Amino acid sequence: MKVRIKFAKSGAMRFIGHLDVMRFFQKAIRRAGIDVAYSEGFSPHQIMSFAAPLGVGLTSHGEYLDIEVRSHAGAEDMKHRLGKAMVEGMEILSVTALEEGTKNAMASVAAAEYSVRFRQGYAPEPGWTDRLLAFYEKPVVMVKKKTKKSEVEMDIKPYIYQLSAKGEGENAAVHMIVNASSSGNIKPGLVMEAFWKSEGKELSGFALEITREDTFTDLGGEEGMHLVPLDAVGAGF
Repeated sequence: MKVRIKFAKSGAMRFIGHLDVMRFFQKAIRRAGIDVAYSEGFSPHQIMSFAAPLGVGLTSHGEYLDIEVRSHAGAEDMKHRLGKAMVEGMEILSVTALEEGTKNAMASVAAAEYSVRFRQGYAPEPGWTDRLLAFYEKPVVMVKKKTKKSEVEMDIKPYIYQLSAKGEGENAAVHMIVNASSSGNIKPGLVMEAFWKSEGKELSGFALEITREDTFTDLGGEEGMHLVPLDAVGAGF
C-alpha cells in the first residue's frame, strides 16, 4: 500500500538540506519499525518519494513524503510510531493512504503556498504593502530567472496564482500561492526580489523569513485549475 506522510519542518532543522532530510526519514522509518517496502536489485533502498524539496533556511507546515508499506496497523499507529522517531523541529502531521494509480508526491506538485515576512530592520518604507499589491496588479512582471545552464528573462505573472498582504510595517506578512511544478517552479523570494527592484533597491539575502504553508496538486475540472493540499487526495486507513 502507498502511504502519504505530511510533516512540518522548523527550528534548527530548517538548515538541513533535502538529501539529509531523506536520510533522516530513512533512519526514522527503521527506528519506528514501519514495514516499508524496498526496491529490488543489488542495492535495495526504501521506496519513497518527496514532494518539492524545501530550500535551506525555510520553515514549513506542509511537506510531503510517499512511502510504500507491506503491512500496517492503521494510520494512527503509523503516525504515533513515526512521531516518536522524530527530533525537535520535525513533526508528523498526518498519514493517509493513496489509491492505486495516484501519482507520487514529486509528480503531483502543482503549486505551493508561502507566507513571507521581512526580518527586523529590513522592511521597506511605510506603506510598502500597498505598493506591493499595486506591483502585483501589473500585467507583466519581468525577472531574470537562473536555470541550470544560464539565466533567462521571463514574465512570472502567470505563475503567481494569488498574492495578498496583511499588517503594517515590520509586522506585515505576504501570502502567496505560486507555481511549484517542475515546469514552472517560482520561488517566493524571486517575487519579492522583483518587487524590491521596482523600489529601486537590491534585496539582501538575509531580509526575508519564508514559511511554506502547504503544497498543492491540481485536480483540474471544467472550470480550470482546482488546487488542493497533497494529503486531500488520500484517505484514512
